[in-house]
Amino acid sequence: MQSIKELFRIGNGPSSSHTMGPKKAAAMFAEDHPETKRFVVTLYGSLAATGKGHLTDEAILSVLEPVAPTTIEWLPKTFLPFHPNALKLGAYGSDGKEIASQTVYSVGGGKISDGTKTIGITGNEGKDIYPMTTMTEVMEWCEKTGKSYWEYVGEHEGKEIWDYLSDVWDVMKAAVERGLDNEGILPGPLGLQRKAASYFIKAKGYKASLQSRGRVFAFALAVSEENASGGEIVTAPTCGSCGVVPAVLYHLEESRSFSKNRMLRALATAGLVGNIVKENASISGAEVGCQGEIGVACAMAAAAASQLFGGSPAQIEYAAEMGLEHHLGMTCDPVCGLVQIPCIERNAYAAARALDANLYSSFTDGIHRVSFDRVVNVMKETGHDLPSLYKETGEGGLAKGHIF
Repeated sequence: MQSIKELFRIGNGPSSSHTMGPKKAAAMFAEDHPETKRFVVTLYGSLAATGKGHLTDEAILSVLEPVAPTTIEWLPKTFLPFHPNALKLGAYGSDGKEIASQTVYSVGGGKISDGTKTIGITGNEGKDIYPMTTMTEVMEWCEKTGKSYWEYVGEHEGKEIWDYLSDVWDVMKAAVERGLDNEGILPGPLGLQRKAASYFIKAKGYKASLQSRGRVFAFALAVSEENASGGEIVTAPTCGSCGVVPAVLYHLEESRSFSKNRMLRALATAGLVGNIVKENASISGAEVGCQGEIGVACAMAAAAASQLFGGSPAQIEYAAEMGLEHHLGMTCDPVCGLVQIPCIERNAYAAARALDANLYSSFTDGIHRVSFDRVVNVMKETGHDLPSLYKETGEGGLAKGHIF
């Protein structure tokens, strides 16, 4: 299992798999072929089906066009076997003949694979650093040693992880605050109005309990709206689900005055939960549906909240299990291929559910029948059973037959 640095990636929205990944692939290909006179990029499957809404073409053109004229071809009905998010990059000389070509896959979180291994990595990036890769193993380690999940992260990541998580937390908070301050219409044909600022203001008029929930909604909306407009966010675990963890942690820091060190430890625990899912299943909406994005984000946030409130290893595991279990089967059906409807609203709702999962687990001793690892396996199986039209292709569910 690799570093949580590869789960928490700082970048610009609206999609880690549709913008960050393809842009990275295009940049690597251009660097390898500077003599190119023309590029042809073919997008396949889910990457093609919702690419325009996710700004995939703009991301690719931004790095290839300065080198040579670029043509993008769209094949949404063609799925390559390794992963639904596939693209082929072709380089051509002045005689019109192909110089080189490469097929790669954007597998989620901004990562690129050639179908056998992750590519474009440097240093320790991409290396396995965790000896235990299931929640059950790590929980048993915690109970045996008396240590916490975040300590497991610290032991295997090294001291530098805390500086990295400090940067992550700063970017998350900045996204919340920008999103609360920004108003207007989000880019794209839906004409969707930003809502974070109005939710934040309206929440002030309610009594404490409702005010608290309204503010959590506002914080999640703020980050998700920043993502939808191409702002800087942190994948947690993806761009489309980037509002859940920041909303929960921002709310808890603000309302409970937790120290920054405790917030970073909560982030480490959240990262470990997301990493376990990424290792044993998937965080890609194109591969397993929105359960792999929003569901995993909810599990991460629930575990982080449980830790902040002093949950035992078993209670933290239970909170994460509920966060994911109760999103099983969630389809990925973005209207117009945009990370807006239903994505933004789902972030707000999942943030509230994460807090509920923490509260529920805190009333128990942490003992329950269905383990987090079992739910991860079921999520993977469920995702593979979902028809492709419910996995980010923009052809089924809420995305089907929309009129705007």
